[in-house]
Amino acid sequence: MPGMPLIVITGPTASGKSALALALAQARDGVVINADAMQVYDDLRIVTARPTAADEAAAPHRLYGVRPAEAVCSAAAWAALARAEIAAAQAAGRLPILTGGTGLYIRALVEGLSDLPAIPADLRDAVRTIGTEGGVAALKAALLPHDPAAAARLADPQRLARALEVVRATGRTLADWQHAHPPTGGHDGPVFTIALMPDRAVLDQRIAGRFQAMLAAGAAAEVEALLARVLDPDAIPLMKAVGVPEIARLVRGQAGLAQTIERGRIATRQYAKRQMTWIRHQGLINLTVSEQYSECLHPRIFLEIDEFLLTAGH
Repeated sequence: MPGMPLIVITGPTASGKSALALALAQARDGVVINADAMQVYDDLRIVTARPTAADEAAAPHRLYGVRPAEAVCSAAAWAALARAEIAAAQAAGRLPILTGGTGLYIRALVEGLSDLPAIPADLRDAVRTIGTEGGVAALKAALLPHDPAAAARLADPQRLARALEVVRATGRTLADWQHAHPPTGGHDGPVFTIALMPDRAVLDQRIAGRFQAMLAAGAAAEVEALLARVLDPDAIPLMKAVGVPEIARLVRGQAGLAQTIERGRIATRQYAKRQMTWIRHQGLINLTVSEQYSECLHPRIFLEIDEFLLTAGH
């Protein structure tokens, strides 16, 4: 049956979106579907903050830990997997609940993807080198002469790299290309999107405690096992996941514990800031909750969702 309603829960890392998704799945017979690019991979359960085994036993969870690190999952590939899981939830009479902080994944599923040009391997390698050596600042500087609007607007390194690849390969900006090739394949039913957007000070405190807890829970052993596989850091996204470069320095004896914790906190805060910036620029947020997740939010959020489902005819 077309027109399946979809709940999307997004927010910066450590905002509590996974806990909200689990609570909603338990209360409304739902299936939690992962929309976090790093949690797709089987490695690094602790570092990527995947749901625990107890969480997964409490309600159905899908697309968590379904690929090895070397099986790179593009936004298009993930969207195809997510559509299949949404259809399976529909067939089982369950409510699909998409949750994660990877904006590109969410947009790929909800709005669809434009048919972008193929990028020559040598050009992609050159852009990748810019990002690896100079980070976001270098990518912005390289993009600025060709696409000043995108250079000013974008903060995510992957999106900056994509914009630079397209303009260098085609001579046209990414926005021009997308305008000429509108997205296709978006979700064909009603969508209700919730954004958890806690106060920055509260979120920073949560991030600081969580990174230290990850190390105490065995994050260093996870990263050490990943490094032992000798994967190409430029080709494997998981090698650049938040916290991995910082913990890798600890594992290699290049940094102490205190320094690792501080660098991990900073990297995670910067990532959360980029996520919040992306969310604020979205026009499809139905409910913004300016608080860290807690059970006291259930009545308000669940009421909004129930009204949405009633309107959608479900």
